[in-house]
Amino acid sequence: MAKIIGYILAILGLAIIALSSKIQTLAPIKLSYIILAGIALIVGGIAFLLDFSSSSSKVKQALEEVPIYEGEGKNRKIVGYKKEAKK
Repeated sequence: MAKIIGYILAILGLAIIALSSKIQTLAPIKLSYIILAGIALIVGGIAFLLDFSSSSSKVKQALEEVPIYEGEGKNRKIVGYKKEAKK
């Protein structure tokens, strides 16, 4: 639902910018204010989309992976990973 709000805000901002000259004739508002309002809606819509898309795609791991080394000093190599419980 939140993504839909982001899309609606962005499309509304684009429509306001596209129709800014017609809006100016209907209401005595400066053209620059109308364009700034459209840009603000676009930025707000994109922020809405990015905020909710990043929170839903995060993977939560129950266990932390720790590397298993083989060898000594600078000759160590990672040969695998084991899972340890988080503290």
